[in-house]
Amino acid sequence: MPTESGWRVRSEGSNKLTIKTETKAKALKIATNIAKNQRSELTMLKRDGKIQNKNSFDSDPFPARGKKH
Repeated sequence: MPTESGWRVRSEGSNKLTIKTETKAKALKIATNIAKNQRSELTMLKRDGKIQNKNSFDSDPFPARGKKH
């Protein structure tokens, strides 16, 4: 999530800050590692707070059409 002075990482539904970084790249690297370890979804936001991208690190019970497992 963007802040006035950098980027922060937190778990969904939590008000507790996990970590604050100066760059989005560093925040994304940390958040990706956390999401992989927790087998959860990562939501990346743009500077304006809108969703940029989502990535799931768990098996998807509803994969996209045409995607074979």
